Amino acid sequence: MSLSNEEIGKLRELISQQEITAILYRLARGLDRNDKALLASCFHEDATDDHGLFVGPADEFCDWVTGELGKYERTQHLITNVNIVFDGDKAKTEAYFFAHHVIPGETKKDVIAAGRYLDHFERRNGVWKIKHRKAVYDWSRVDDTKDGWANPPISEILLRGIQGQEDISYAWVGDLI
Repeated sequence: MSLSNEEIGKLRELISQQEITAILYRLARGLDRNDKALLASCFHEDATDDHGLFVGPADEFCDWVTGELGKYERTQHLITNVNIVFDGDKAKTEAYFFAHHVIPGETKKDVIAAGRYLDHFERRNGVWKIKHRKAVYDWSRVDDTKDGWANPPISEILLRGIQGQEDISYAWVGDLI
């Protein structure tokens, strides 16, 4: 069975959608594990990032954000509603995010933020990566932490995620680069 040019084009687009979505997920993992190399693998070498508090080259963003996220006890970034528009070897995406951060201290705080990442992707040498990222913030809140899993006996039973490559996920699936 042979495919028509239109069918081949649709298959290529589906594959590209999956590749781009995988980068968005990989970047979220890099943020939560505070893994600079994993973050950097999602950007082209000449990429830029605009997170509002940081605007500049993506390699400098990776340094900045790992320093900032290292101040938190834990973080979790969820990516949803990925919309992609293709133009040959370029793509524009809008991906919704929901981010939770735990601020350590005598009274721990939960910071919850939601928004969207607007990314320009480029495929170079057959590989999709981010060329430019702009973060848009839709809402946030800060509350006292009420972590029901932080105290014994449950805290001694449940495995908790941690920043860095000591997190169990690295032994489970590797570094994903």
